[in-house]
Formats: sequence, C-alpha cells, structure tokens
Amino acid sequence: MMYTGMLWFDNDAKSELRLRVERAAEYYRRKYGQQPNLCFVHPSMLANRDIPMTEPAINSGNVEVRGMKTVLPNHFWIGISQDA
Repeated sequence: MMYTGMLWFDNDAKSELRLRVERAAEYYRRKYGQQPNLCFVHPSMLANRDIPMTEPAINSGNVEVRGMKTVLPNHFWIGISQDA
C-alpha cells in the first residue's frame, strides 16, 4: 500500500500506458531523488479492467501499476510502496 505519493496528470491518449507511467516516474525521480515503485491508475486505463486493486496489472520498468477506482482517469498516483 502507498499512503503518500505524487499525483500526475497525463491525457496523452496516443501514448501507451507504460510510456505515460515512465514519464511520471522520471519526473518523480528528478523531484524527490527516489525511484518510485508503485503507481495507481483508474481501472479503465488498464487492458484488463477486472484486475483487483491488490493485484499488479502491469510493470513499467521498476514501477508496479495497479488499478484503483478512486483515481481519476488520466491521473497517476505514483510513489513508494510502504510494503517495500
């Protein structure tokens, strides 16, 4: 679980989700000096919309991407997992 993180907005629908996550992760690294390892997105942004919040949907580099209904579409809640 992640309690604090950075909220990133990216509505570039032409780019793949992995690329959008990588852009958010790069900005996070530059801003906070740490590598993020967890990112929550709205389930509609994932190919398989039936994946529960606790299961990883995809990995983008070192970042695990999960769906969460409370995150708005085109928003990325990215940070460091408390379980790490």
